[in-house]
This record gives sequence, C-alpha cells and structure tokens, in this order.
Amino acid sequence: MHWCACYVSYCANECGYTERGIMPKFALCTDGIKWFKEREQWHDRSDGYYPMIADIIFFDWKDENGNQDGNCDHVGIVTRTDMANRTIYTIEGNTSNKCAERMYSFDDVQVIGYGSPKYE
Repeated sequence: MHWCACYVSYCANECGYTERGIMPKFALCTDGIKWFKEREQWHDRSDGYYPMIADIIFFDWKDENGNQDGNCDHVGIVTRTDMANRTIYTIEGNTSNKCAERMYSFDDVQVIGYGSPKYE
C-alpha cells in the first residue's frame, strides 16, 4: 500500500493546516497536485522554481528501464535546500516502507514540481 500522501496529509492535519485550508487532505498524489494547481500554488520543475522549506515536492519515478510514465508516484515535504550544491532535502513517508529523510539534485528529472502552501 502506498501511503506517502497520507503521511504528508497527516503532518498538515497535525499542524492545523487542513482545517484552515492551507493544505489539502489527500491520499492520491494527483489530488494534491490538482489542489495546488487550482489555487495557483503550483510550480513545475521545468519553470526553474527553487523550492522553499515546507514546500510539498512531487515525483514521477523512473521504471526499471529508466522511463517515466508522466504520472505522480510519490510526494514528500521539503525540509531544507542547499542552493550552492543545488540539493533538496526532504522528509517522506513510504520510503522503503518507513518515514525517512532523502536528498535530491535540483535537476533530478523525477521531480515533477512543487506545491507551495500559503502558510500564515
């Protein structure tokens, strides 16, 4: 069972963000992307947007042949960025079936884009 989106939603809920409409409650990555796009809080990776701490990062993983299908497979929360090294750090649920910190290159093609909640 995939639970990365449930993890992000759980974190948002525990902070009171879903109740206040700052973050969506979603179990499907595609629903999270749709929510951010509807509110003009979405940034495609190809736009050159550099993520901020607490942005929501969405991924389309490569398959065993190195291909992507264009669908969102995973989601996490940006915890920090290193602009000098073009590195993004995240916390994610359902990473090897656990919560884990990960890091990615800013140029990683598996990153679809970012949702930028309007935190108060």
